[in-house]
Amino acid sequence: MLGSRWRPRRGIETITALQTSAVIAPSQPSGRHSTDGPASTPPPTSSIQADDEDEALTDRKPSAVKTALIMLPLCLSTLLSALDITIVIPAIPTIVASLGSVAGYIWIGSAFILASTATTPLWGTVADIWGRKPIILVAIAIFLGGSLLCALAPNIDALIAGRAVQGIGSAGMGTMVNIVICDLFSVRDRGLYLGFTSLAHALGSAIGPLVGGALTEKADTTLTLIVPSASVPIGGAVFVILLIFLKVASPGTPIVAGLKKIDWAGGSLVVGSVLMVLLALDFGDVVFPWSSATVINLIVFGVITGALFVLNEWKFAKEPIIPLHLFSSKSAVAAYGVYVFNFYVFIGMLYYLPLYSQAVLGANALTSGIYILPLIVASSLAAAFVGFYIQKTGKYLGVMYIGQFLSILGVGLFIYLPFERSLAQLFIFEILVGVGGGMNIEPPLITVQAIHSARDTAAVVSSMNFVRSIAIAISIVVGGVIFQNEMTAANPALVAQIGAELGRQFNGDQAAAKVEAINGLPGQQQGVVRQAYFNSLRDVWIMYVAFSALSLLFNLFVRAHHLSTENKGAVLGADREKAGSSDGNVELK
Repeated sequence: MLGSRWRPRRGIETITALQTSAVIAPSQPSGRHSTDGPASTPPPTSSIQADDEDEALTDRKPSAVKTALIMLPLCLSTLLSALDITIVIPAIPTIVASLGSVAGYIWIGSAFILASTATTPLWGTVADIWGRKPIILVAIAIFLGGSLLCALAPNIDALIAGRAVQGIGSAGMGTMVNIVICDLFSVRDRGLYLGFTSLAHALGSAIGPLVGGALTEKADTTLTLIVPSASVPIGGAVFVILLIFLKVASPGTPIVAGLKKIDWAGGSLVVGSVLMVLLALDFGDVVFPWSSATVINLIVFGVITGALFVLNEWKFAKEPIIPLHLFSSKSAVAAYGVYVFNFYVFIGMLYYLPLYSQAVLGANALTSGIYILPLIVASSLAAAFVGFYIQKTGKYLGVMYIGQFLSILGVGLFIYLPFERSLAQLFIFEILVGVGGGMNIEPPLITVQAIHSARDTAAVVSSMNFVRSIAIAISIVVGGVIFQNEMTAANPALVAQIGAELGRQFNGDQAAAKVEAINGLPGQQQGVVRQAYFNSLRDVWIMYVAFSALSLLFNLFVRAHHLSTENKGAVLGADREKAGSSDGNVELK
């Protein structure tokens, strides 16, 4: 399976920029009603203690200086995250080949994604109980601890453990940055500040592939797995700045009281379900055959445990980790679908394009990193532009339609990409996919938040990050299965043309790990093998076109909602269930 032999760190990555800011307690009168959303009844005054009296006023935006001091470390966090994500992508084939056995690298990547995805839903609920500032600082500290462990790891086991710790911290950082920005700014303004972090993400995404490719070409390839340890000084600076300048409302929840409010049953079920399903995807056709009892049992019991989690959230949990009322609106469910399937397509393209560049175009690791820059930068810049547009106009539905059309067009054109080297066409198609995907990063999130009240801000962010991570993991595995099956089907023809000994190297279960071997073949044989890779990847592009069309279908059910210009603040504390519920937003006709 390709996902095992050519596997970058999945799921964080996601491309969604890390975003963070400040949190303010709600002060809206209980009898007030707004057409842009339900009025949230404030929690008891004893549960909120403002760190700064000026920040306790919900109808006041922070000053430009305070905003800059907050956004600076958040943008640095975003840059750091993007660098950590993209630095390893162009080096994957070389790293896999240098290790000889894929097992160690599989667990280096899998430990990160397993820990990150499984813990993502939990960060929102603990932030609601204890407040935003302590939780984001804890997340950064965990990430830095994992980075130090990676840097000082004396062996592969310690390195894998460090990657797992990094994954937990990364999930918290990504979730908390979004939550804090959404708490500080009104629904209409959020896109603008999320756009700033998108620009930082573009910079980090542009630097990452170049550094990763350069290290692969010039140094020991295993160094690219330790490079995240360079995040320690940057992350330390981010921690200090947020500690000093992030003045936010604090519920003052005692530790014991907060622990009693956590949905422990739901947390255990969701973590167990995610771990079982993702382990099955990791093991399938790598450690065990897909038909093995181990893989089947992991999938079956993972799904059963997931069903029990839903039942617990529906019937038993007083403070659900993922409240099911978030999915009570057809428009909200559609927005989740757009968000999930756009990332399914975008990250899949980002994952397999370096393989295309190296296997079909004959590029080295550094060059393949350069070749994916149009996709990455176009996405981040488009997301930034859309955030500015939404802040100025209060509209987002038309942007979503345009973005979806560009995404389908761009991915569809990859099917017709000629076998002959055509970098101009490759870059144009990447830009179309990137712009289309970037235009649908922020609108779905803003749509769901416009529908629900401030009480659900953290739950919306953490749930969207969670389903996105699951979709990304599945996307890479499905793409890998298609690629591997097509290479297996093409193998008899390869054997007939280049001989059995060489042909077997490029069978489906070996193809992704043997990319560098193509360069050692005579010219004519190289062309035959590269054509097989080209044809197999074309079927992968077809699959992503189908999922782009599915995202378009969900787009049709998203409705336009009024984007409030009022910042309602956060509802925090152990007694937050008394603060009311979300009834949904008024839809614009």
